[in-house]
Amino acid sequence: MVVLNKVLNGLMFRYKERVADVNKITEALIKNNVIKSQLDIENDHIAFRTMGVPQLGIASFEKIFLHYGYTAKDNYFFENKKVNARWYAPPKEDLPRIFISELIVDDFPKEIQDIIKSYTGEVEKDPVDSLDLDNAAEVDTFLHSALWRVPTWEHYQKLQAVSEYAAWVIYNRYYLNHYTISVHNLAKGYNTLNEFNAFVTSLGVNLSNAGGYIKQSKDGNLLQSATISEMREAIFFDGEKQLIPGSYVEFAERRVLPAYQHLPMNEIKKAHRREGFEAANADKIFESTFTSQTKRNKIE
Repeated sequence: MVVLNKVLNGLMFRYKERVADVNKITEALIKNNVIKSQLDIENDHIAFRTMGVPQLGIASFEKIFLHYGYTAKDNYFFENKKVNARWYAPPKEDLPRIFISELIVDDFPKEIQDIIKSYTGEVEKDPVDSLDLDNAAEVDTFLHSALWRVPTWEHYQKLQAVSEYAAWVIYNRYYLNHYTISVHNLAKGYNTLNEFNAFVTSLGVNLSNAGGYIKQSKDGNLLQSATISEMREAIFFDGEKQLIPGSYVEFAERRVLPAYQHLPMNEIKKAHRREGFEAANADKIFESTFTSQTKRNKIE
């Protein structure tokens, strides 16, 4: 687990540098005596986006976490976004779940496919196969390195017009898309999503309203919210500088399943709460990086 912990720490270190909302929320929780440090926050899951081409995509990326003992679980298909996804259960209860998605590139018009493949084609074979997965530093470097050349602003705009997911990946690559605070394990007053959302918005952090501020599963036991992606300056291949969506923070409330609601709260474990994901929730969580949301961040 030492190597896995180092990889996860490397991801979070760079992610926190890119997403100011992480420290803003954490510092406010510490100030309000809800937690003592970032380590007191349970990370529900972390998510990655990939391009679904033969040498990349889920089939490539999942090898990293399967090597570390993660177990592949449910598959999801998002028809309107032309995206597949799968989640992975951790080898230890205190580790985050993994959620990996991929763009179904071949479902797009030929012009869009050609643009994407002009970049992904630079990766001629599965890059994970050449990694020493027991070398944390090597894996960490890989997850934060360019897989293909920097896109042009023209190509980015063309992709964004048909798939904001595609545009995000073509520039951001494997950067951590989001991490997720488990609110149900926080102190009273912060341990429901309604309360936590109120706390976050009081800090001046805007939440995505795609699908409503709270996305709730059909069984009512998984509730999710997310901040709006922070805009970051991107320098494109042609020297063009533009602000584009980066990463964001998610919040999840996993309620106790009906069969265990008789248990005292101090006996409630992870296994007693709602597990897995909900396609309808995830579909709207994706939109935290979409311009329909980031435009709101400028005016609210």
